[in-house]
Amino acid sequence: MDFQPTQEQDDLRAGVRALLARRFGREALRAAVDRAEAEGGAAGRGAGCGDACRGGPAAGGPGAVDRGLWRELGAAGFFALRLPEADGGVGLGLAEAVLVFEEAGRALLPGPLVATHLAAGRVGGAADGTAVVTAFDLGDRPGGDGGAGAGAGAAPGVLVTHLAEADAVLGTGAAPPAALLSAALPVPSADPLTPLHRVPPPDPGPGPHARLRDEGALLTAALQLGSALRTVELAVRYAGEREQFGRPIGAFQAVQHLCSGMLVRAEVARTAVYAAAVGADAADRAGGAGAAGFGSAAAEIAGAKLLADRAAAANARDCLQVYGGMGFTWEADVHLHLKRAWVRAEQWRTAAAAEEVLAAELLARARQPGREGASYARGGGL
Repeated sequence: MDFQPTQEQDDLRAGVRALLARRFGREALRAAVDRAEAEGGAAGRGAGCGDACRGGPAAGGPGAVDRGLWRELGAAGFFALRLPEADGGVGLGLAEAVLVFEEAGRALLPGPLVATHLAAGRVGGAADGTAVVTAFDLGDRPGGDGGAGAGAGAAPGVLVTHLAEADAVLGTGAAPPAALLSAALPVPSADPLTPLHRVPPPDPGPGPHARLRDEGALLTAALQLGSALRTVELAVRYAGEREQFGRPIGAFQAVQHLCSGMLVRAEVARTAVYAAAVGADAADRAGGAGAAGFGSAAAEIAGAKLLADRAAAANARDCLQVYGGMGFTWEADVHLHLKRAWVRAEQWRTAAAAEEVLAAELLARARQPGREGASYARGGGL
């Protein structure tokens, strides 16, 4: 296998980066954050605020999806990237998709990008960006009482992102988002651009099949990778600009170690994400992938998600350290990367779920005849 991007893949990445720089640069990001905070604050004040309190469509809701940008992404092939050309798609694979989603993560592009991408060809309007599709992708028990943020005393139900803005919810069959929203409760979100609602668990429990969860986990890992790489750039740039004791703080070894550690984490995650994408495409071509998942490639995807989640959150924290007190201010973008990383870590496959997948794969391999340690896996003693 050749893990070096082809010229076509490099061109695809450059095209997406240019599109996002033009349509969702830093000014657009900050405007969206400020708008979400203003709407969220207004929605939370007073009693009897109706749709605004619920983040309903009438109010737009905090973190409202830019429909114009969504349609432009659809026209550029963002959501139909992996649809066959015969079905109106681009006909590429997961290897190309992770490059595109990496750029979206770098730009902190909001919205249910993964769910809408997975819905292309399944939900009308998803492929061309005329429909916004969310999913029951938070937590490990999509039909149970848990989910992200559900601790002791938490209300039973399932957390859903961008429910008020969605035209469909992946994995719910015919249940329209409006029906779910009528019984939903808004939940405070760490990320100002990822509104959350808690809905009662439908019967039967919702949730995409295993293959979609594998794909969702890998694409979310690519988003995390983009964020991890971006915080490396932010830290290194700030370390070269900020001066202390008459020289840039990047000249101090402690800061250099922080930045080098960030780079190592991001590059390890990049390797894992790219390898998992290539492996999943290979399994697909070999006929080893179906509704039940990607077989042995599922463990590679789980490992990639685990590493990318850790890289995104840890790099954002270290970037805050490099920025010092400035990093904790609202004007800096670092906190936005950290908050988004926390939310994404709970989407499609959590750390606990990824560790279970990896453990199951290791145990299965240890039980294979002729492998070292197989006797212990079969119940042998010391």
